[in-house]
Amino acid sequence: MAKNFKLIIEYDGSRYHGWQRQKNDPSIQAEIEKALKTMTAKSVTVIGSGRTDSGVHAKGQVANFECETRLKPEALMNGLNSLLAEDIKIKVCEQVDASFHARYDAKSKIYHYRILNRPTPAAIGRQYQWFIRKALNREAMRAAISHIIGRHDFKAFEGSGSPRQSSSRHVQSADLVAHENGLLLFHIEADGFLRYMVRNIVGTLVDVGLEKLTPHDFKRILDCKDRSQASATAPAQGLTLVKVNY
Repeated sequence: MAKNFKLIIEYDGSRYHGWQRQKNDPSIQAEIEKALKTMTAKSVTVIGSGRTDSGVHAKGQVANFECETRLKPEALMNGLNSLLAEDIKIKVCEQVDASFHARYDAKSKIYHYRILNRPTPAAIGRQYQWFIRKALNREAMRAAISHIIGRHDFKAFEGSGSPRQSSSRHVQSADLVAHENGLLLFHIEADGFLRYMVRNIVGTLVDVGLEKLTPHDFKRILDCKDRSQASATAPAQGLTLVKVNY
């Protein structure tokens, strides 16, 4: 009988074309499935909690797969980590109820977007943040962020090709936290995300911080549901999927 296994996965997305299996390009899903086939001699489909885009990272991506195997979860985890590249690692592997589904059972997801806002760029950690030299108006950005909390139609911040039935999402929390050495951390938790939604929000928030837009402009953009009114998409490398809640 097939067993259902849950994985919590950490990865540096720099070298990959996102989570989802691609025809010709490397992906996180494909790398894990390839390693599982090596271990079990079976073709296994790994179901992720959702897609992450090309270049986006994860500290807490969740996935599940079903497989007939005598291997225990710890052996599966150790075997996978020995086969996977250094930029993909399994943090947790556990057997779960047959009904568990990493995507459909998810209640919310937490993303962080890192901005380095200071006169000089970083040498270490540069692949995990967006460097912006000009000082950002943080209070204006926080005022704009207040408008996305709650349930809204996020069509203005949706990338083309989103696989969805509705563009309405409930943002449970969102804020901008300042850390030392110019690091700004944008935190957002929602019941789901549209394609490029976080990066499009961040790109528009940065224009608020640069005072190209006001917080009122940001709300107008959200309300108008027109992607052409929002700003350019923020770079992928600043975004990390931190946690999936069930």
